[in-house]
Amino acid sequence: MWHALDRDEAARRLAVDSRRGLSEAEAARRLVEHGPNQLVERKPRPAWRLFVDQFADFMILVLIAAGVVAGALGEPRDAAAIAVIVLLNAGIGFAQSYRAQRAIAALKRLAAAQAQVLREGQRRTLPAHELVAGDLVLLEAGNVVPADLRLTETARLEIDESSLTGESLPVAKSAEPALAEKLAVADRRNLAYKGSVVTAGRARGLVVATGMATELGRIAALLAEESVLSTPLQRRLARFGARLAWVVLAICATLFIAGLLRGEPPLLMLLTAVSLAVAAIPEALPAVVTVLLALGARTLVRQQALVRRLPAVETLGSVTFICSDKTGTLTQNRMQVARLVAGGLELDVATALPLAAARAAPWHGLLEAMALVNDAAAGEGDPTETALIDAAAAAGLAKPVLDAACPRRAEWPFDAERKRMSTLHQDAQGRWFSLTKGAPEVVLPRCTVADAAERASADRLAAEGLRVLAVARRDWPGAPPDDHAEAVERELTLLGLVGMADPPRPEAQAAVAECQRAGIVPVMITGDHPATARAVAMQLNLLHAHERVLTGAELEAMDDDELADTVRRVRVYARVAPRQKVRIVQALQARGEYVAMTGDGVNDAPSLQRADIGVAMGRSGTDVAREAASLVLLDDNFATIVAAVREGRRIYDNIRKFVRFALAGNAAEIWTIAAAPMLGLPIPLLPIHILWVNLVTDGLPGLALAAEPAEPRVMQRPPRAPGESVFAQGTWQHVLWVGLLIGGLCLGLQAYTLERGNAHWQTMVFTVLTLAQMGHVLAVRSERESLATLGLSSNRALLGAVLLTIALQMAVIYLPPLQSVFATQALALDELALCLALAALPFMAVEIEKWLVRHRGLYAPPIEDAASGARLAHRAPPP
Repeated sequence: MWHALDRDEAARRLAVDSRRGLSEAEAARRLVEHGPNQLVERKPRPAWRLFVDQFADFMILVLIAAGVVAGALGEPRDAAAIAVIVLLNAGIGFAQSYRAQRAIAALKRLAAAQAQVLREGQRRTLPAHELVAGDLVLLEAGNVVPADLRLTETARLEIDESSLTGESLPVAKSAEPALAEKLAVADRRNLAYKGSVVTAGRARGLVVATGMATELGRIAALLAEESVLSTPLQRRLARFGARLAWVVLAICATLFIAGLLRGEPPLLMLLTAVSLAVAAIPEALPAVVTVLLALGARTLVRQQALVRRLPAVETLGSVTFICSDKTGTLTQNRMQVARLVAGGLELDVATALPLAAARAAPWHGLLEAMALVNDAAAGEGDPTETALIDAAAAAGLAKPVLDAACPRRAEWPFDAERKRMSTLHQDAQGRWFSLTKGAPEVVLPRCTVADAAERASADRLAAEGLRVLAVARRDWPGAPPDDHAEAVERELTLLGLVGMADPPRPEAQAAVAECQRAGIVPVMITGDHPATARAVAMQLNLLHAHERVLTGAELEAMDDDELADTVRRVRVYARVAPRQKVRIVQALQARGEYVAMTGDGVNDAPSLQRADIGVAMGRSGTDVAREAASLVLLDDNFATIVAAVREGRRIYDNIRKFVRFALAGNAAEIWTIAAAPMLGLPIPLLPIHILWVNLVTDGLPGLALAAEPAEPRVMQRPPRAPGESVFAQGTWQHVLWVGLLIGGLCLGLQAYTLERGNAHWQTMVFTVLTLAQMGHVLAVRSERESLATLGLSSNRALLGAVLLTIALQMAVIYLPPLQSVFATQALALDELALCLALAALPFMAVEIEKWLVRHRGLYAPPIEDAASGARLAHRAPPP
């Protein structure tokens, strides 16, 4: 019914001052009384449910059943040991799941929408879920409406309500006094609804409904179910695990039957087969990948990059092109008016703006217009607009004074396609005039007098790296008869040109160089003048003097084939409209490239969605851009994108290291247990040994690989091919030969000790199998660099996990209470020394493998060759 009330009555019922908004105290009281402004979502799984879920795996249930059978057949020791192992395994699985859930929940909170409000007359940015009924919300193009609003002021406001009403076109809105009470949602033109998108204009509105009381809340049931968070890598590993499980089960069934045929006790063979299946099937791989990706995403937040979609973390390592905006991303976005040109004269503002000169012609009219055709306030708003206000204020022309003397009667907001904005004013004498500012090539042709001198001045300022705006005026005998922008923005009188400086970020040049070393092509896409874009790009070493700057007009004239052929050679695009960004992305993707694209406006959303990695600006970006992106830069900094790529490569490397370590260990266990009967040897390990090895090796040491720092040359190698298997780059060969090596050492030790009649043979095999995997995990910390280069202290979490595992193994061997549980015997010093020597062999073998990778190009070309030009060979060919 709020649409049937006028603005004042709505404010009265909400008990709020419609000009100043609520007080902080009243807003806090209403938040407590009515709750947060959020839709009811599926609650996260409680901790007890996460723990119970650890027992739902089929193989764990089989193991529990086997333990029950062992207890029923008079083997309480085996039953108790299995129970302890299952509980410890569940504890580790619970810790992983809980940690991942917490990390993902934290990312969701960080990605929560923001809202601009007035409270006690002061503009504030706060999380949208803190809005309460009566809050005065400020809207502008690109915002997602944070709650249901009764509009109180509008300026050319258009809102996309297709998610609620199904209408494909944006709806014009206005702060109409009151409408008929019985109207459909689509006809309530003085209301803005939660979840809809502001596509043009700006407005103010009072919050009339929040959370589940909004129109969107009424259909929240459609949004209640969340999709399961799953990345392409997780799905590939899950499919691999399922296939491997059948192989392992076949081996275990063969082992069980072979044991029975040899006369082994049926219960022992059952427990052995089940324990081997539990240890060897990598059912935890997708879960561990979730933990690694979630922890990596949290690390990225600390580096000012917010991951909104978890698959982006693994995709970062495949990026080959980074297409970045110029202003604020490659530059500091600290716009400052440097030059004014008017009436054939030029004024250098960088030194000081002479007040006397500014109040005289031709400067006074230009400075006055700079403040009036402007939506910013002193100190806040778009950096370009605040720079114009600051320059006018330095000349004694304060915007509030000018606004009071010449109030705004209408406006035509800035549009990326039109490249200009206009406002209509009426002065104290009742005279009407309009002001227009925008790109010189757009504004100058609309002026009645604009000769070659003005165009030459605009080109000269742009060539100096300045951003140039043209400002013009038109006087009217009364209110314009036609309020369309095209009718108002013609027959203008040029007031002058404004040149603004925006220096490159100090860290941007180093980030560009790092991209180029990493085989990634940095590209600048800007709406600025080509000369401005060229000057900034050359300062950043992104462009050479002989290279081409492609303009939006030239791009528009190209067909898709020509653009696809050109786009690989272009490093700078100028005067590009947002819709043309989509064509750039498509052309690069057609050439087999993996593209990261930055954007901040509502019109950038299509290109952000089309790119392989959409990157939105966290400070200057719109809500729509952030919703469409998979990565948000909290500091709007190009160097942060490069840091995110580096972190993405580190995370993927660590996932592959975990796969190498876990699967090689599993393979070693399978070879040891399955091959012994074929060689005429007894079963080398008891079920409790198999479960213990799996617990202590796949647990803390494996997860500690997540903390492994980036490889020293992680940004000096080509991007990873998007479809590359996690088993590429020598991983499957490594898993195969390391598994065979450890298994062969265990079997050789078993045969040797049995030959010599050593009663401790089983404990020695058990110890070698455990400690060999500790040596292996230290070696796989890097796929190239030796442990001596890395240093033991560079990953203290892993070092601590390895030392703890060794200590636990020694306790199992030497502490009498544990000896009775694990059926072990204390080893003599020479026996322990032999075990340690054999366990060290896999470590030394992997170090030799890494030496061959570094110096002989094993599995791939040496990294120096790849970095210097083999990048394209690592990517899939274009379709």
